[in-house]
Order: sequence, then C-alpha cells, then structure tokens
Amino acid sequence: MKQFSLKWIIQPEDHHKEIKQYLKEHHISKRALTDIKFNGGKILVNRCEQNVRYRLQKQDVLEIIFPQEQPSESLLAEDISLEIIYEDESMIVINKPPYMSTIPSREHPRSSLANALMGYYQRHSIKAAIHIVTRLDRNTSGLVLVAKNRFVHHLFSQMQQKRDIHRTYEALAEGQFTEENGIIEAPIGRKETSIIEREVRSDGQYARTHFEVIQQYPNVAHLKLWLDTGRTHQIRVHMAYLGHPLVGDELYGGSIELYPHQALHCSQLTFVHPIENKPLTFHTKAPFLDKIMQMF
Repeated sequence: MKQFSLKWIIQPEDHHKEIKQYLKEHHISKRALTDIKFNGGKILVNRCEQNVRYRLQKQDVLEIIFPQEQPSESLLAEDISLEIIYEDESMIVINKPPYMSTIPSREHPRSSLANALMGYYQRHSIKAAIHIVTRLDRNTSGLVLVAKNRFVHHLFSQMQQKRDIHRTYEALAEGQFTEENGIIEAPIGRKETSIIEREVRSDGQYARTHFEVIQQYPNVAHLKLWLDTGRTHQIRVHMAYLGHPLVGDELYGGSIELYPHQALHCSQLTFVHPIENKPLTFHTKAPFLDKIMQMF
C-alpha cells in the first residue's frame, strides 16, 4: 500500500518559514516528526529530501510521507462482512450491526469490529493499525468512524475534544412522553455493585443529553437524541432515570418483549474532513424502525 502523505503548495504568507514551524501550524507534533525521521518517513520539498530547518519559499511543494504502520500482531484478523458507508485513504465509516463489540473484550474476545477491520485490511493489502474514533456498545448499532492512520486519528481526537464530531442517535423508549423535547442533565457514575452498570449519582461525572420525540406510539416513543458529553451508557442511563428505559434494555429496566436488545442506533455522523476540510454527513436507518412500524 502507498504510504500516507500530505502535500502543500507554499503560499506567500508562509515564505521563509521553517518547515518545523509550518508543520506545527498544521498539527504535526514533535513526536510525529521524530517518527517520520527515524521510522521510514520523508520530508520532501520539490521532491528533494530536506530537514525541518529548511526555510520554505513561495510555490515550494512540501510533502510529508508518514511511516508505514505495522498491524498489531495480537489482534486476530477475521473474515467478517462489513457494511462500509464511506472510505478514502484517510478514513472509513462503517454501519455496525448489533451483537458486535467495537473491540475485543474478555467476555467477547472475537468477532469484534476491530477483528473484522483487520481482516478487511489484510484482504485489501492495507498496512495499518486499527484506529477506531467513535465507539458503540456491543448491542448498539449504527455509524462508527475509523481513522486509517495514526495522524488522522490524532486530528479526529482533537476534533472530539472540541465537540466537532456530531453524532445523532435514534431510539425506542418505553412509556408516554408528556413533552416533545427535553434535556436531561444528571451526573453519571459506576454503580457500586457492578463493574458494568452505571447510574445517576451525585458524585458522578457531569452528563447532558438532549432528546426529541419523533413519533409517539402506544406506550413506546421513537426518539432522536444527541449528547453534550460522552459518558458510558449515557443515553441508556439517562432515559432510565427519566422513567423511560429503552425498549429491549434489560440492564436498565427495559422490556425485551418488543425487541431483543436495546433499541438504540447511531443514525447520523457529521464532521469536517480533517485533511480535505470539506463537511461530511452520513445517515443510516435504524434497524428497529420497520418492526415498530409494522406493530403500530
């Protein structure tokens, strides 16, 4: 596979600027530069190798070639089908099904999204580690963003810290809602009697969830939700706290009569491409919608 690279044509305002300073302004860290220098990368100006002290000239073509990443030897590659919504040399957007963990765990050491990605990379001769940017619970379906190299993952992480990657969820919640929309602002922490379960508690971390009722059915509501924070199980905990646990979410008091697992789906993903600087929005349909429409 061709090594990942970035290329710029130097503009007048950057004339006589050192490469080191120019790259710092483009979010390439000292650590990344060290990796480029010692692990098989290159810094080229007009196709000739240069060091970071070189002073750029107008119309110079600066190219940074990143080292080839080595896949993890401990992660098993598995031949599992993936629904790829979008892919380019920087990233992949995948529609993850329910019953698939994002990464391997003690309880589910195989058949994760990471295992499937490693298999996909091997089949397509992509030499890269697995860089999952946005994770979902095992039984939550929907859009997952994956970076195809360490540098792009770093850019996405910066975007996450600034809340510049926006995810919208759809869910089915039990009961009748008296308001069409609302905000749940309640701290979340680990339940003392469980290593998995979370709960609203005064000493928890700040958490804020927005919801909007798309359609109210008899004793079930189709919701749109988005988050201002990213706590573990946040939507599930907050809806249960509100008295409207998610359909199928046994862990937090939901019934499995209508659906066999929590009816929660990441249906929209919006962000600006970290390399091409263009806005991107992806949509997928929640898998539980057809069933609920047939029932009501």
